[in-house]
Amino acid sequence: MKPNTDGFFPDRRELLVGSAAAAVTMSSGTVFGAAPDGLTWQKAPCRFCGTGCHVLVGVGDGRIQGIRGDPKAEVNKGLLCVKGYHVGEILYGEDRLTKPLLRKNGELVEISWEEALDVIADRIEADPAGFAIYGSGQWTIPEGYICQKFIKGGLSNNHIDPNARLCMASAVTGFLGTYGVDEPASCYDDLDKADVVITWGNNPAEMHPILFSRIVDRKQRGDHVELFDIGTRRTRTTDFADHFLPMRPQGDLAIANGIAHLLIEEGGMDKEFVEAHCAFRKNTDPVSLFGAPSNFEEYRQALAEYTPERVEELSGIPAADIRLLASRFADPKLRIVSLWCMGMNQHTRGTAINTLVHGIHLLSGHFGKPGDGPTSLTGQPSACGTAREVGTLAHALPGGRIVKKPEHRAQVEEHWNLPEGRINPKPGYHTVKMWESFCTPTDQGGDISTIWVQVTNPGQSLPNNNKLFRAKNELKDKFLIVSDVYPTETTRQADLVLPSALWVEKNGIFGNSERRTQQWFRMVMPPGEARDDVWQVLAVARRLFDRGFEGMKDKDGMFLFDIRDDAGNEVPAWEWEHFYDVNVDEALYEEYRPMTFMKHKNVAPYSELVRSRGMRWPVVQRRDGSWQETRWRFVEGEDPFVAEGKGVQFYHSTSKDDRAQIWFHPYEDPPEVPDGEYPFWLSTGRVLEQWHTGSMTDRVPDLHRAMPSGYVEIHPDDAEELGVATGDPVVVETRRGSVTLPAWVGGRGVPTKGAIFVPFFDETKLVNLATLDAIDPISKQPDFKKCAASVRKAGAQGGV
Repeated sequence: MKPNTDGFFPDRRELLVGSAAAAVTMSSGTVFGAAPDGLTWQKAPCRFCGTGCHVLVGVGDGRIQGIRGDPKAEVNKGLLCVKGYHVGEILYGEDRLTKPLLRKNGELVEISWEEALDVIADRIEADPAGFAIYGSGQWTIPEGYICQKFIKGGLSNNHIDPNARLCMASAVTGFLGTYGVDEPASCYDDLDKADVVITWGNNPAEMHPILFSRIVDRKQRGDHVELFDIGTRRTRTTDFADHFLPMRPQGDLAIANGIAHLLIEEGGMDKEFVEAHCAFRKNTDPVSLFGAPSNFEEYRQALAEYTPERVEELSGIPAADIRLLASRFADPKLRIVSLWCMGMNQHTRGTAINTLVHGIHLLSGHFGKPGDGPTSLTGQPSACGTAREVGTLAHALPGGRIVKKPEHRAQVEEHWNLPEGRINPKPGYHTVKMWESFCTPTDQGGDISTIWVQVTNPGQSLPNNNKLFRAKNELKDKFLIVSDVYPTETTRQADLVLPSALWVEKNGIFGNSERRTQQWFRMVMPPGEARDDVWQVLAVARRLFDRGFEGMKDKDGMFLFDIRDDAGNEVPAWEWEHFYDVNVDEALYEEYRPMTFMKHKNVAPYSELVRSRGMRWPVVQRRDGSWQETRWRFVEGEDPFVAEGKGVQFYHSTSKDDRAQIWFHPYEDPPEVPDGEYPFWLSTGRVLEQWHTGSMTDRVPDLHRAMPSGYVEIHPDDAEELGVATGDPVVVETRRGSVTLPAWVGGRGVPTKGAIFVPFFDETKLVNLATLDAIDPISKQPDFKKCAASVRKAGAQGGV
C-alpha cells in the first residue's frame, strides 16, 4: 500500500534537509539501498512528463538499483528533476498488480490469463460496435499503434481516444488551424537563445523543471532573459519572473487580442513577413476548425475594440503591462519564446487562444529563428508521439490522417491490407462523449457497453466524475476492463483488471514535446503474471481470429497482426512465452513509420533510435547514408522539405498557398462564473513532487513525504475572512460535487483573491468530483481551470 504519514506538510527543517539532499542528487544520481558494484547501465526516457529527459538505469540482481541523468542526452544534459531521480522506484510499490482479477459476486478474484482473454473476446463478439479503448499519452508508440489498428482496422467503430484529449487536444487544433499540420515548429534549443520568455498560464518551474532550469541557469550566468509570467496564481515560476501579470480566468483571449491590436496600430507588425507568409482567418462556425478566409482590414477592424484599457477591463491586467508586452513583440531585435501547457489547453476556448498566441508571433515576425517562436509543452511522455502522431484519437488515423477523408481511409486500408470499406468513416466518441455514453443506460441511448482502459486512471482524472465515471456503478450491463500496475480509483470500479508491465519492464518508444522520438529496451522482468500492454491486445486479437472473427483478418484472410522473424517465418507472439522471440515493438514501429511521411513527420528508423538519445522529426537520410534530424520546421536550411529560395514555407497550409493563418477570435466569458452561491474561482493542476493522479509517484516514499496530501490554496485575505489557517479542513463545493481538504495559506502557490487552487494527485481527496465537464467546441477538451465554487471551514454552515 501507499506509505503513510502523520503530518500534512513537511516542516521547515524537513524542507531544508530535502533541499540539501536534492542538491546532492542533482550532481550524483540516485542509488536505492546498498547497490552492488557492477551495475549494468542502459538508456531510457523518463516515464513522467513530456519533456523527454533521458535517464541511465542501473540494473543489478534483476532489479533497478540506480538512476542517473544521462549526460549524452541533449534534452536534459545529465540533469533530472526530483521525480526523475526517483523514477526507478515506481516499479516497486508493495501493492503491484500481479494476476488478472475478475469481479465475481461483487469481489475481484484471481483468474487465469486464458479466462481473461476469453472474457474480453466474449464482450467484443457480443457487441463489437459498443466496444471502446481509452488510453493516454503514456502509451508507447507501439502500444498506441496496435490499439489504433485493433479498433479502426479490426472492430471498425473508431471508439478509441486518449486521456490526452484532457490535456493537449486544443494545442492540436491550434497547430492545425494555424499551420495545417500538428506539433511545434520550434524546439528546446530556443530556450538557450531567447531574450524574452512568456509563460501563458503555466508553471514550468514545477511542471517542466528541467526545461525551466535552462532559463534560470542563463539568468544566474548573467544572460539577459526577461521572463513574463501570465497566470491566475503566483507560483514558483513567478518567483523567477521579471513581471507577474495576474489575470482573470479566460483573460488570455483579451490579452492576445490586445497585443495584436497594438502591433497593428503602433507599427509593430512585421509587414514583410506577414505579406510573404501569412493569410487571415475568421471563425464563422463555432465547431469549425478551419473557419473562413478573411483579410487584413477585416482583422484590424475586429481588433479595434481591444485597446489596452478595454483589455484591462476584461483581463484585470493593467493597460501599461499590455503595452509592455506588445512593445517586446514590436521589437524585431529581440528573440521571444511563448510557453504554454494546460492553462491555454484546458479551456472552453482553448483552440481560440492557441491560434491567437500563434498569431501574435506570426504578426510580429517572431517565428522561425533560434530563440523566436511559440512552443506548446505536453504533460505526458508520449502525448505527441502516440496520441498525436499515431493518431489514437476518435477522429484520426496514423500520420495526420482523419477517418472522414475517403483518400485517407483508402491509404490506411491499403497499408493494413484491409478490404475496401473496413475503416468506418464516422468518427468515434471523444473522451467526454465516450464516458457519458458508457455511464448512460443502454435503453436511454448509452451505446458504449465496454471500455478497455490502458495506462491511465479516469476514475480520478475525468471531470465531473460522478457523472462521467461513477454513474457506471448502477449499470449492470456495462463492463469496465482496466490494464494497470497498481490499484487505482479506476481498478476499484473495474469488472476485469489486467496486470501490466511498467516502463523498463518492457520495450518501448516515446515521442516528446519537441518531436523527439526515443527508444528503450526491456531491462528487468515484470512481477508475477504482469504482461506488456502490446501483448494483451495482440493476444485478444488472436483469440478473436481463432474464433473466426472477420475483423481480425486482412483481405487475404491472414491474421491482422502477422509478426515474422528475419527468415520470414510467422512468430506466435500472441503466446506469452514467444512474445520476446522477436522485437514486436520494432515490427509494429517499422510498419507504422511509412505512414508518417504524408505530413512530412518522417520519424527515424528504429535502428537509428537505438543508437541515439532520440531524434527530432522530420528525419531524412543524407546522400552519405547518415540520418539528419530537424530542429526548426518550415525554415529553409533546417527543414529538408522547404523548397530552395522560400526562406519560410508553411507547406501544409490550409489555404493551399504556403501561408500560415492569423486568426481572430473574440473574447468570451467562461461558461460558469462565480456568483452569490458559488463566489470563488476553482482551478486544478499538478505539483512538482507528484505526477498526475499519483498512482506511481505516491508509492515512492520520498516523494510521498515531500507532498503527502492534496490541499486547497487560498489567498490570505480570503482565508482571514473564512477564519481558516494552514492545515484546517475546508469544504470546496460546486454544482457537481464537493471535496474536503486541508487549507494551505501563503504556501508555494498563492491564487489571486477570490480564487482557489487544488491539485488532483490525491486519490483520497478527489477534486474532480467537483470540476466542470464543459468542453471546447472544436477540440472537445474540458476546462479544468475555471468553474464556480464555494468554500467553507469544515463543520461550518453554508459556503462563502
